Amino acid sequence: MSIIGIIPARYASTRFPGKPLAFINGKSIIQRVFEQCKSAEVLDKVVVATDDQRIWDHVMDFGGEAIMTGREHQNGTSRCVEAILKIEKEAGSSFEVVINIQGDEPFIQPEQIQKVSAIFNNQDARIGTLAKKISTDEELFNPNVVKLVTDKNNKALYFSRNPIPFVRDVHESNWLSHAGFYKHIGIYGYQKNSLIEIAKLEPTALELAEKLEQLRWMENGYQISVEYTDYDSIGIDTPEDLLKLTNKP
Repeated sequence: MSIIGIIPARYASTRFPGKPLAFINGKSIIQRVFEQCKSAEVLDKVVVATDDQRIWDHVMDFGGEAIMTGREHQNGTSRCVEAILKIEKEAGSSFEVVINIQGDEPFIQPEQIQKVSAIFNNQDARIGTLAKKISTDEELFNPNVVKLVTDKNNKALYFSRNPIPFVRDVHESNWLSHAGFYKHIGIYGYQKNSLIEIAKLEPTALELAEKLEQLRWMENGYQISVEYTDYDSIGIDTPEDLLKLTNKP
């Protein structure tokens, strides 16, 4: 099974312009993400997909690999599609699985990438992602922390910004002791053909309500396989988030 890791990285972020080029203790965010991905031995190739020459130049300067994509993309999914089609055309080779790694998570763990990749040892898997158990009320009731529930076969049933499931007849302060709650870790794997298909789908009602792209896929009948991780997700959305991480190694 041939697997490529693609890291979408755009410059024009509303809340943090130039975020991929921001530094944490002498090393840029995008370099940290790239190096963590390279440490995941399951990936046959790792490429940064960007729309900005400054990011491309920086990646090439630290010895990475990058490809230029258009600026019209509304999300990382469509950027990954353009990237994989260009990469395969230029290299004359093909990949069976695409792993989409967030370009603003410099502490992504190789083990997390390996877990997502292992989902595709099952040839029926079309899309895969990760979840982590929630242990605090702060996370449980934070709408910026996406929650999910799965069936007995670890297929996602629903993603929501609200706590799910709802624990009836129990005060919210005691929910964690009466049910298992899981947060979504934003890394995705796709069968390449499934990735190309879902990028053509139109927005759906649930997606628009929750502002969660994965609901578009599910509403169109695509199953999402879920694996579990003990590692948290540390994303950087604002300059304030970056300041909190400056003391990390």
